[in-house]
Amino acid sequence: MRLTKTSACLSLTAAGFLAAALASTALANDELTALAADSKNWAMPTGDYANHRYSKLNQITKDNVKDLQVKWTFSTGVLRGHEGGPLVIGDVMYVHTPFPNIVYALDLKNDGKILWKYEPRQDPNVIGIMCCDTVNRGVAYGDGKIILNQADTTVVALDAKTGEVVWSVKNGDQIDGGKGESGTAAPMVVKDKVIIGVSGAEFGVRGWTAAYNLKDGSLAWKAYSMGPDSETLIDPEKTTHLGKPVGPDSGTNTWEGEQWKTGGGTTWGWFAYDPKSNLVFYGTGNPSTWNPVQRPGDNRWSMTLMARDADTGVAKWLYQMTPHDEWDYDGVNENILVDAMDINGEKRDVLVHFDRNGFAYTLDRNTGELLVAKKYDPKVNWATEVVMDPNSDQYGRPQVVAQYSTHQNGEDTNTTGVCPAALGTKDQQPASYSPKTGLFYVPTNHVCMDYEPYRVSYTAGQPYVGATVSMYPAPDSHGGMGNFIAWDAAKGEIVWSKPEQFSVWSGALATDGDVVFYGTLEGYIKAVDLDGNELYKFKTPSGIIGNINTYEHEGKQYIAVLSGVGGWAGIGLAGGLLSPENAAAWHGAVGQGRDAGEEAQVVGTAGLGAVGGYAALADYTTLGGQLTVFGLPD
Repeated sequence: MRLTKTSACLSLTAAGFLAAALASTALANDELTALAADSKNWAMPTGDYANHRYSKLNQITKDNVKDLQVKWTFSTGVLRGHEGGPLVIGDVMYVHTPFPNIVYALDLKNDGKILWKYEPRQDPNVIGIMCCDTVNRGVAYGDGKIILNQADTTVVALDAKTGEVVWSVKNGDQIDGGKGESGTAAPMVVKDKVIIGVSGAEFGVRGWTAAYNLKDGSLAWKAYSMGPDSETLIDPEKTTHLGKPVGPDSGTNTWEGEQWKTGGGTTWGWFAYDPKSNLVFYGTGNPSTWNPVQRPGDNRWSMTLMARDADTGVAKWLYQMTPHDEWDYDGVNENILVDAMDINGEKRDVLVHFDRNGFAYTLDRNTGELLVAKKYDPKVNWATEVVMDPNSDQYGRPQVVAQYSTHQNGEDTNTTGVCPAALGTKDQQPASYSPKTGLFYVPTNHVCMDYEPYRVSYTAGQPYVGATVSMYPAPDSHGGMGNFIAWDAAKGEIVWSKPEQFSVWSGALATDGDVVFYGTLEGYIKAVDLDGNELYKFKTPSGIIGNINTYEHEGKQYIAVLSGVGGWAGIGLAGGLLSPENAAAWHGAVGQGRDAGEEAQVVGTAGLGAVGGYAALADYTTLGGQLTVFGLPD
């Protein structure tokens, strides 16, 4: 590893770092909870354990947001997709980048001066196994440490004051004969543990979630998404699915033979934590391969919401949203926890999840009972509904439309007009929740696809995709590829919808000033009121796929966002795939034996289908990594 330091110590305020008064990692959770509760900070990747992405700060209001000005900027020096966002703790901002995963500590009292810089030395071959750009979704803080999940699956704890490496562990096996595992997700610190997942389902990686001890990086527990009960940490009698015990061998008995060993279900999304129940919540991704004909059965527990005990990892309940996924609808999107939501006159502590498959789910987060499952884009057509009758043998299952079933239509058949596309009605870009309005503000994709499965064989460390996909705007609509919506999770209804030319790929932010912020792929940061009326926009140097944050410093509220086009939607720009030659070369690598001439003609299917649909982005923005901080006039 290489560590570059500009300064060996930081300027820390008493409010910013309570860690100075806390001597034990047993108290790390208390410290982090206090930091997150103070809206002057942005102490967790999604703001708090409940993933609200809501701030009580209210200096910036619907009346004065039009006056926002750029206060300062910072170039990250990296030209790939910048997902996630910075942490702010007291007087220090921590900024991360895509590969090579640089972390900067910036002094907010001195115009963003670099206090220290950590740049890991990683094998650049890891770039070739990252399916959808070299993104990283952020760092975490706990017990005086900054936790980084590197592309090569190394999890590093850095001293927050100096940037020195405290401990380092390898979470996976990615290259040089490995299985194609990589790291893109933001960690979550829960009590004295670091919770982290893994990426790589497009290489047949069997997903897992692991907990490492915050003090020294030793492994506390590891739970696979599928496999024997001893490896999934599932109790066949006590772990439930829609209220019923899952029974023995639930992680293997819906797979043919030993296909579960390369079953996918990776865990590259967001985590939530409920201190009251001590449960960690997250979702698992698509089964491998993308060709559903090759893996008959429900393929449990891919595409599943999981509730696990934070101390032991043992699963309390599971809910599989898309059994036998036929469209690559990863279930990894964030879970938003809301207390005492009124569901048909009854107060429930709930979990709200906007899935890639186009359905928004509201569940009782203590029991896993399904309360609401409704489409949050009216163009979703692959299924008619999710059955809500607990007495039905189809309870909780989506009712698939045969016309859009890529399994029923078979291998080497191009199933056309499927909505949403594989990148979902919403991908990992997190929504926000306002306790003032009780509504969720959701960045969405308005995109459909053609999907052609083909037979593929598994080789460790090689692509294991098995489908050709092309994407395009939803037909008979507003002509754009995105909407920003307000959602009522109790009723399962869209309250309002604001159309956008391209997918809205940034994380949203709601504030007590009655303003909601989001970013666009063209590079605009936008502010809307609670009715969706646009109040402000400013075009940053590159497309925004980062998550908008806010903080207060020296009595003034600021808005911060990372620009840097990329991610799945922007992979054509970020990965240089827009030329026919480059697109054909990339897609040929995942085609594994398909006719080279045919591959050269389907430029639009490169980047796992996204390049063609988003080619027009090149007319509006280009590469660049920059942090932009906004504030009101002095």
